Amino acid sequence: MTLIDNAVYVDGVRLPDPHSLDETYALMGERGGMAWIGLYRPTAEEIRSVENEFGLHQLAVEDALTGHQRSKLERYGDTLFVVLRPARYLDAEERVEFGEVHVFIGPGFVVTVRHAESPNLGAVRHRLEGNPELLALGPEAVLYAILDEVVDEYEPVIAGLQNDIDEIEAQLFGGDPDVSRRIYDLLGEVMDFQRAAHPLIVMLEALLKGAEKYKVDIEVQRGLRDVLDHVLSVVGHADAFRATLQNALTVHSTLTTQRQNEEMQRISQNNLTLAEDTRKLAEASIKQGDEVKKISAWAAILFAPSLIAGIYGMNFDHMPELHWVFGYPMAIGGMILLMVILYSVFKRNHWL
Repeated sequence: MTLIDNAVYVDGVRLPDPHSLDETYALMGERGGMAWIGLYRPTAEEIRSVENEFGLHQLAVEDALTGHQRSKLERYGDTLFVVLRPARYLDAEERVEFGEVHVFIGPGFVVTVRHAESPNLGAVRHRLEGNPELLALGPEAVLYAILDEVVDEYEPVIAGLQNDIDEIEAQLFGGDPDVSRRIYDLLGEVMDFQRAAHPLIVMLEALLKGAEKYKVDIEVQRGLRDVLDHVLSVVGHADAFRATLQNALTVHSTLTTQRQNEEMQRISQNNLTLAEDTRKLAEASIKQGDEVKKISAWAAILFAPSLIAGIYGMNFDHMPELHWVFGYPMAIGGMILLMVILYSVFKRNHWL
């Protein structure tokens, strides 16, 4: 049922409850006083009924029907239309849930239209009914009480966001890879919270500025000033949260870049070590090659006289220059000449 509560108050005292909107209108006609009609996601028929009875502006009624409005205050003649964005912190999910409530106030009536569970307007009504003197001050007193409830419900949100930010600081310096996503999500919630709370400053200042013109009771004015003080505190916290989270993003980016630089330095150091090992291996290979060249060169030089000596060491009777007087000196000279030639060739080619 969309009609949550429906009552008529005379001098701050609740009359016997009417059973329908038509009975409410009739009772107002008989007894006067103030009607307070509470609707939850009303049907078009219900909202059109109060529109026709109280002369609500069509644009404001359309806003109340469709919802999804920003926080605002608009005046249509003697009627005020207020859109509020209450919020509550869900501990289990660690997130902020935003609601929406529309308030119409005019001479002798208050109509509230909720699109979410928050705020608890039943508690507001119960508290005002316990204070008939305040309730007797009229629709402006009801609007003050609703504003006060919305702002009071912001306090647990502030505490929850503060706790989340404290946790993020620990995650940030603990190297948690998921911290950037949580910062972005929390920053979005804080910005939504700012959009809900910031307009209340202008709204409350406008209400206080027009208080004398519209003969708002001094006690209601004092209450509105108190709510304004609370709103300024809430907005200050929200602004500080946003700045902190933006700084956290900057720090996270710096830390990420630093870690990447350290990783690159480590990789570079490993590459340098690998290059040094490769260089040493190459030097060892070159050195080994040089040694092989030297050994091979000396082996070739020593092989030349061995070849000649081996040939003339054969035991054959018929060999050239075997009985020649100069055969031995010629063989020795040939050995020496061949060794010198080979040594010169290897030396020129840097084998020796």
